[in-house]
Amino acid sequence: MDWLTWQLADSAFPTGGFAHSGGLEAAWQLGLVVGDSLERFVLQALDHGCSAALPIVAAAHADPGRFDELDELAGAALSNHVAHRASRAQGAALIATAAAAFGAPGIVDLRARARRETLPLHLAPCFGFVTRALEVPSAGAVRLFSFLALRTLLSSAVRLGAIGPLEAQAIQHRISPRAEEIAGRHARRPPEELAQTHPLLELFQAQHDRLYSRLFSS
Repeated sequence: MDWLTWQLADSAFPTGGFAHSGGLEAAWQLGLVVGDSLERFVLQALDHGCSAALPIVAAAHADPGRFDELDELAGAALSNHVAHRASRAQGAALIATAAAAFGAPGIVDLRARARRETLPLHLAPCFGFVTRALEVPSAGAVRLFSFLALRTLLSSAVRLGAIGPLEAQAIQHRISPRAEEIAGRHARRPPEELAQTHPLLELFQAQHDRLYSRLFSS
């Protein structure tokens, strides 16, 4: 199971996450994240993303039969078009990659059904579904989702030139206890209680398509 988890967390596992910044690029270009505020922004963005996603990840892991319902709920919870588009792109990439890499019948069947029925395939329910099909424990799935979200934010900050790679690693180490607390708190809530904790981040991300130049898709 450790090998499987490491493979899912590996940057070589092509799910498209590095094409996205979680709203950081827009906030950075708009001058809303400067200097020491980056670390605070990363924590707020992690809390914001996990609050809407982890209840769905945990629910899809616990009951894969609810996938369609949770997929619709995930879309409804994303109030800006940029985040909505990014969630669908990453969810579809995760299902396609997992189906090709692991060949688990449930994942292969979901990919085929998604093509027939044009399912949205949002990231959160797809992540819960895939980790359940691969027998990753629920707690491990929640932690892995949170880790990937944090890694994506810090990787984006490095590529934007906001911080260097060594500073990014120091920040990740420093805030990992907070990330653990965020993951545990939001995963315990049922999907009916998901929420957007930082509405301003939604507004920042919604401006992404208006940027003059962009490195990321969201």
